[in-house]
Amino acid sequence: SECSGKCGQTGVQKRTRSCLAEAEPGASPCNLTCVMGRVNADCDACMCQDVTLHGKVSLEDGSPAAGARVYLQAKKLKLLTAANGAGAFRIPGVCPDGKSTLKIRKQRGWSNRIQGTEINVSLCCDAVGTPEPDRYLWYHNGSLLDPSLYKYKNNLILKNLNRGQSGEYFCKASSDGGSAKSQPAKLAVIGKEEPPCDPQPQSHPIRLPHDCFQNTTNSFYYDVGKCPAKICAGKLDKGLRCKDNTAYCCGVSKMETRQISCNGYTLPTKVAVECGCKKCTETKKTVRGRAIAADNGEPLRFGHIYLGNKRVSMTGYKGTFSVHVPVDTERLVLTFVDRLQKFVNTTKVLPFNEKGGAVFHEVKLLRKKPPVTLESSETNVISLGEMEDDDPIAELEIPPYAFYRKNGEVYTGKVKASVTFLDPRNVSAADVTQSDLNFVDDEGDIFPLRTYGMFSVDFTDEQGTESLNAEDVKVHLDTAQVKMPEHLEEMKLWSLNPETGLWEEEGDFSLERSRRHKREERTFLVGNMEIKERRLFNLDVPESRRCYVKVRAYRSERFLPSEQIQGVVISVINTEPEPGFSSNPRAWGRFDSAVTGPNGACVPAFCDEQNPEAYGAYILASMGGEELEAASSAPKLNPNVIGVPQPYLNKLNYRRTDHEDPSTKKTAFSINMAKPNPNSPEENNGPIYAYENLSECEEAPYSAAHFRFYRVEGDTYDYNTVPFNEDDLMSWTDDYLAWWPKPMEFRACYIKVKINGPQEVNIRSRNMGGTHPRTIGKLYGIRDVRSIRSPERPGVSAACLEFKCSGMLYDQDRVDRTLVKVVPQGSCRRDGVNSMLHEYLVNHLPMATNNDSSEYTMLAPLDPLGHNYGIYTVTDQDPRIAKEIALGRCFDGTSDGTSRTMKSDIGVALTFTCAERSAAEQSAFQSPRNSGQQSLLELPRESAAFRRPQGSRRTAPGRSPMRAQRSPAY
Repeated sequence: SECSGKCGQTGVQKRTRSCLAEAEPGASPCNLTCVMGRVNADCDACMCQDVTLHGKVSLEDGSPAAGARVYLQAKKLKLLTAANGAGAFRIPGVCPDGKSTLKIRKQRGWSNRIQGTEINVSLCCDAVGTPEPDRYLWYHNGSLLDPSLYKYKNNLILKNLNRGQSGEYFCKASSDGGSAKSQPAKLAVIGKEEPPCDPQPQSHPIRLPHDCFQNTTNSFYYDVGKCPAKICAGKLDKGLRCKDNTAYCCGVSKMETRQISCNGYTLPTKVAVECGCKKCTETKKTVRGRAIAADNGEPLRFGHIYLGNKRVSMTGYKGTFSVHVPVDTERLVLTFVDRLQKFVNTTKVLPFNEKGGAVFHEVKLLRKKPPVTLESSETNVISLGEMEDDDPIAELEIPPYAFYRKNGEVYTGKVKASVTFLDPRNVSAADVTQSDLNFVDDEGDIFPLRTYGMFSVDFTDEQGTESLNAEDVKVHLDTAQVKMPEHLEEMKLWSLNPETGLWEEEGDFSLERSRRHKREERTFLVGNMEIKERRLFNLDVPESRRCYVKVRAYRSERFLPSEQIQGVVISVINTEPEPGFSSNPRAWGRFDSAVTGPNGACVPAFCDEQNPEAYGAYILASMGGEELEAASSAPKLNPNVIGVPQPYLNKLNYRRTDHEDPSTKKTAFSINMAKPNPNSPEENNGPIYAYENLSECEEAPYSAAHFRFYRVEGDTYDYNTVPFNEDDLMSWTDDYLAWWPKPMEFRACYIKVKINGPQEVNIRSRNMGGTHPRTIGKLYGIRDVRSIRSPERPGVSAACLEFKCSGMLYDQDRVDRTLVKVVPQGSCRRDGVNSMLHEYLVNHLPMATNNDSSEYTMLAPLDPLGHNYGIYTVTDQDPRIAKEIALGRCFDGTSDGTSRTMKSDIGVALTFTCAERSAAEQSAFQSPRNSGQQSLLELPRESAAFRRPQGSRRTAPGRSPMRAQRSPAY
């Protein structure tokens, strides 16, 4: 009410407040008592703040009950949440005391017809081969569809769709040469009133700046919500076709601007409040990497890269390469060919990110053995395997006059023979494995192989100009090298099909006893082969004991679900331990890799249910050439850090590589591949899943057991007003305040700042709209970075600070020159501005005012400029690569070079002098760590191994002071 007194007089004013929080003890009229948690504000239930209930609702026919409402049964029904499109829901705060009753109601308007009309769908099966496939079968949820009823060939038409037709469909194509099955296609049939996407955004907390602690959540995090980018039913094309012209995905349909209170300022952010079905964000899928020799790292210079029979790219001088992944590619098979013939032609199946962006791979090449001269008129024996103090695994026996030319003429001259063997007893050679060791059986299913060695053969005439074939070649495999007796009967000889990346059977082996090279009598497996077009062979056994390993990667060792990283390559080396020594492998048998998505990665590996130590595995993770660190196993196993509960953790015998020797690298761990016991509940929630439970592994919630890797957290911080995950390009939102205005072209800009002063300094760029009428004065985002001390000059440091590039906004209608403010932390004075940069800004009006000498403000240049201006700009299809290349150039102070050591006096744009910070003054990057948020969130404490010594950049031993280790020289 208004005050009853006039100004300066005594008066009365009434104020009314409605208290929503829990009343003080003793003053509350609520009679409800809680065994667990506390009473909620409505006094009708108990709340447990740290507990989240996960559930799933299904209809009578087993299909998900998308949109079903979940209520709390109390005096009055209280709506808690709604199920998403998969029928899943989560409710935070429900106490597991057995007293809370949930009531679930179906959404109104359920119908067995989608969109209320008769909808037909066409599925197509595109198969190629020699001879051409002429028989097709279609399956629904694993059951064969009656060909006489559906009248299908290579396309399947489903008419008048109903819910019962939801599920997975795949085709099987056959010819006289064999069979192959397609990847399954998932069909979802939704109700007439059912939304194609769950309108309720999922929780997505983002980290706030160091000076923006939130008292309401006791953390530096704020939930901005997100809409998972999954396929949805948008506008249907007229007529039946194999693929719609336009793809639709669930995405943000409505956002609201919220103001976050920080220390002395407010921070705007866009929050997703509603999800809907819209056109999918267009992205490009790319694989990049480096092809190098496995023995000494020599690059494959100007090598050819083939996709099937088509040359699609070349490697650079440093062995770097970039290949665009064609649309609809399910399996990317690339062959690397050395024109100088120093390396074995190498075929690799490279995983890629299906949502777009680049994935980095380091391709290891096996160096060819120097050729030896053979007499074609004599019997020649070539050993396979040269391990010290051990016998060869096998031998090749070539009879007299076995060599012949491509026209069939017998060759009688001298032969130059180069036979290169990949020995599985050498564990360090596992990543040189060709292809992914899979084959297709008679039914068209893909099965894995366990290798006992692969070899490449190269026969030429004496001049080395003509390639020769060989027939009636025998392979003698020493049975003493096969430690698993059951493998002797299953051993086969295989050759690699470089177009498919699959191994195809060449022949069987038979037992033979013989006395060779004056040794004792031994038993060999003998197989026959002919060497013609294919030159890569494998001694392999089909293995049916298979599992999947669940692995997640994180931005830091806090292991927060919101800090998971996509695009990380997880590799598994299957090992066969020495009897009695599970940590000391006798040989490796398989190498597999997968790329992390929004829910981690599931990597295949051999496993055994009867004997946990029958198979072991080494697991590694890399991103852009940088090796991530695994969760620690010393001084004792901590299930909360590793991510796997006891007693299953002990059974798996988890050991990080530095477990015995702290001086070794921390970038891998070993486990026993113990297949989960179906009768043991604690073993059926990850991290090992039976092979038939792949979907459970892929869809496992964050709370399920999994193994963990993390990046060593650097001293950088990014904040975007419009949230965007650089690991997931599909999370891009079309908004005028988006930091990256184009999802298929990412332009990264950095400015180099030099600091004169005894200490490293934290520097911030504040980026706002400068000239565009829709964004002027509005915040795009914030970037924080810490300067890096010069190794030569103790009183000088420098930083490469990101800012938002000027240019077109998302509608591509009008440019905006970003208003960039560079602010060093502490008592700093601006000493100088690069003369060329200043001249450019003067000549390209308008020009920002700079009245405050403790900072610098500019309207960012539209042109890319370069090192002479102290500005570094790179454009790429992947934001991380654009940033890392620009960082490498900025560190080096050049426009075309790269460095991992900061060169503080070269290519500088701004110079500041900063006074020494007092001991009581916190660093911007220490503040979040010292705030106590980790104990409030019950997260593991920061390891002493990663505490930053005074005056040094916080990096792991041997690491350069950059965020990533990818070579930026593309």
